[in-house]
Amino acid sequence: MVPVGNLLSRRSNSLTQVPKLLHVNCSYQLLQTVEIGHLYPDDKTFVDKPTSKPPQDVLNDFRNISTNITYGQLVTFLQEDFTGEGQELEAIALQNFNPEPAFLSNVTDPLVRAFAQTVHGFWTQLVRRTNSSALCGNSNRCESSLIPLNHTFVVPGGRFREQYYWDSFWIVEGLLESELYDIVNATLQNFMDELDTIGFIPNGGRSYYLDRSQLPVFILMLHRYVTVTGDRSILARALCLAEKELACAPRPESYLTDYTTANDPNLPALNETQRAALYAELATGAESGWDYTARWFTYGPANGTLRDLNVRGTIAVDLNSVLYGAHLALKDLYGNRNSTARSRHLAAANALRAGVLDLMWDEQKASFSLLKSLNFTNARNQMLTAATFYPFWVGIIPNAVLASEQAAYGAFSSIHLVLNRYNGTYPATFHQYIALKALRRLPSNISSGPLPSRPNGQSTFALVPAGQLGMSETELPGQPITPTQNATATGAGADINLLNGTVTNGGNASTGSEGWASVLERGLANRYYAGTFCSW
Repeated sequence: MVPVGNLLSRRSNSLTQVPKLLHVNCSYQLLQTVEIGHLYPDDKTFVDKPTSKPPQDVLNDFRNISTNITYGQLVTFLQEDFTGEGQELEAIALQNFNPEPAFLSNVTDPLVRAFAQTVHGFWTQLVRRTNSSALCGNSNRCESSLIPLNHTFVVPGGRFREQYYWDSFWIVEGLLESELYDIVNATLQNFMDELDTIGFIPNGGRSYYLDRSQLPVFILMLHRYVTVTGDRSILARALCLAEKELACAPRPESYLTDYTTANDPNLPALNETQRAALYAELATGAESGWDYTARWFTYGPANGTLRDLNVRGTIAVDLNSVLYGAHLALKDLYGNRNSTARSRHLAAANALRAGVLDLMWDEQKASFSLLKSLNFTNARNQMLTAATFYPFWVGIIPNAVLASEQAAYGAFSSIHLVLNRYNGTYPATFHQYIALKALRRLPSNISSGPLPSRPNGQSTFALVPAGQLGMSETELPGQPITPTQNATATGAGADINLLNGTVTNGGNASTGSEGWASVLERGLANRYYAGTFCSW
């Protein structure tokens, strides 16, 4: 997955600065034996376990039993040579927690407000810090895969018990709404520590993530923090490290899954070169934040498998949009202190904007798409994904859209279709965030008209620009209405979830008149809220 600016990996130079942390759990033979033995339901459990002995002693103990090893011997070895996963982190009390942040005053429905307040309270259960008393350090008495952090942070939860890069973008958005500004500052300080010592921000807080990062959203988080809090003192340290971020193998936490993909007996055998290439694709897919979707398949979604990934040979519209936004944010953060840097980032942003519009915008289909190969022989991927909204989110709006409300609606018509045609909400939480922000980016002169009406006797599919979805209406997934029956595939009856004023289907307008973009925003937000509440 590469930017159009230079078609090079943005981390190719910084990785040489990464400390060579050999974690004993990732020793090839040991890792393979444990994970293929499937002693734990989750592949990540073993690689998160600290050793209870010096690493060389652990390897020696394993060698002593590695010939014709039995299941019982392996269980005993793990019990004697490793401790519990996650012990290097500890939950702490959340200071300065406000149970009534300002955003709650905007929620008038009592049930919805009570649920929002309950969710707000979950921050108190997700705050962590490094447990220094459980760290192995440099004593050689034990070894752990944890990357120790100096500051407090929030974990996603569940199996993700450490700080994560991509996840922290949305965590920061929530923390800012909840007025937990000190935790946001601490999160940013942790990322700056990693930029300072490692050279980039790893995918997550474990040594097995040291070969990959994720989309460069640190600068966007930094910009949001400064904008909301007015705290520019953080920039004294942050600016040079933000510059560093822009300049700048198998996944041990999913070893069995990847091993099975590479060695599936029902598929053609791969040689070592092919297996190495597949592992690189899997790691790059994890780095993208979209691990995994059919958008990365070489030949499209039909009958594709993880063996068909082509992430490294893809020019992704979402990555390049984030880079564009990062350059503009950094330009803004410099303020009046460095006109040369401001000009440099503006020029970089303009170049990315031009590339995204030239290479990835399809005016006829009113959508953005990724390019499937570096040599451009396959041109644009024909599959529509939520990545089409990323350019709008950061302010890359094609002239054709700016000139026509019809074209603007067409670019977002797939949201209208999904809300009308299907139960539930738009796929994936972060896609909804991007789509909401993208809708809010549209100028009022192209977003304030009424929501288009369906042609007589037809469904919302008729409002989507021709070819945008890459399939006919009858090829769309069905929507079950009973255990054995789907809704009709065509015609007005296919829109079984027309916006009707309920919380489930869009809520009610807060004002007398509402533009089409606001209607879709409201529909997305209410459908998401209802879906979250009902599945909690």
